[in-house]
Amino acid sequence: MKIILVLLDGVGDRSYEVLNYQTPLEAAKTPNMDRLAAMGSTGMFHASTPGECLPSEMAHYLLFGYDREHFPGRGLLEAVGEGVPFADSDVLALAHFSGVRQKNGIFLLDRGRDQVAGTKEDLAKLFQAVNSFEAGGIRFKLHQTRRNDGIIVISGKVSPYISDSDPITLGKLIGSVLPLQHNPEPDRAKKTADALNGYLSYCHHRLSANQALCEKANFLVTQRCGRRVALKPFADVWGLKPMMIASGSVYGGLAHELGFDFVCADDGENPGQDLKERIRLALNDPEHDFFHVHTKVPDEISHKGTPILKKEALEALDCGMGELVDTMEKRKDVMVIVTGDHSTPSDSSLIHSGETVPVAIAGPNVRRDPVKVFNEISAATGCLGLLRGRELMQMTLNFADRSVLATHQLGDTVTAFIPDKYPPFILIEEL
Repeated sequence: MKIILVLLDGVGDRSYEVLNYQTPLEAAKTPNMDRLAAMGSTGMFHASTPGECLPSEMAHYLLFGYDREHFPGRGLLEAVGEGVPFADSDVLALAHFSGVRQKNGIFLLDRGRDQVAGTKEDLAKLFQAVNSFEAGGIRFKLHQTRRNDGIIVISGKVSPYISDSDPITLGKLIGSVLPLQHNPEPDRAKKTADALNGYLSYCHHRLSANQALCEKANFLVTQRCGRRVALKPFADVWGLKPMMIASGSVYGGLAHELGFDFVCADDGENPGQDLKERIRLALNDPEHDFFHVHTKVPDEISHKGTPILKKEALEALDCGMGELVDTMEKRKDVMVIVTGDHSTPSDSSLIHSGETVPVAIAGPNVRRDPVKVFNEISAATGCLGLLRGRELMQMTLNFADRSVLATHQLGDTVTAFIPDKYPPFILIEEL
């Protein structure tokens, strides 16, 4: 059976007066998503626990059934996706330039990543000015990845268990980098934090001393450190050969670390057409049986738009799903899941919020509940109830008739799926 997970990044939202107290998805005309909901089971989903605000990379990682304790970090995933060279023992941190002002001897964030003006080529001068540093045997190498985005490769006897310096919100204090409490590498984490504070100080002094550079930005902020962790491939966890179709380097990095084949899909001017092409690629592929089809559009619109713009974006994406739903009505060898990784409010100081998101699953073995509309309110009455984390993949495996009977063991490895490969019985010659 071919399983297609259509992931509408940041699809969940809140109710707004401008939409008559509906969510953007509730207010949107989504006939194809509604058709899909009517064909199967609906419910709500959260990749962790309701109320927790998750970043996309963590939500995806948990959705795919992995343990938070071994999460490799956004910095690592971005570095892999961007092709930044590093060693497995290195720590990778996200970084970008910003503007700060001093008040009573402390630094306040005055300009964030997007408020620093200039093209990628313009800002390359900032990256070049502070691209390397060493202190206490710890080395820093700064790589520019996008316009005002970079990765710091931290080498030596280092640890990823350190805090962020970037407060994200304008007007808030720039944070001192600290070792995290109760971390398993306290000495290394302390030395890494101290060295990174030294590097950030060096960057500020260097930028402030150059008037041309200082006019653009005078501080480098950091967040979300990570280090490579040996992770079990997705195919070994779920018995499915996976492909990920997405844009964005973090998804390329996630695909690589979890063993997905990755197709980097460009984002064009028509999000519905983009989604249609990604779905068609999945439908026509003969080599894989699990497809993660991703679109970042709802999340991006939420960050820079309004509830009305998000409603319109969701309607455009719905147009891109017509062929998929038509296929579902004709074929008995396809299962489709539509959901989101997290909620992204269109009007809030939060980057992501902790509300659950709707989920619909349709396929030949899936129960049909009375829900006929796909949104946060209607799906909450569906028969799936609330699914959390790996439960979404467990239900998917179940509907595909590939779940193992608990405690039935073939071979020496415990799996969630019915294994095809295990040692056969060999008759022992009579003694």
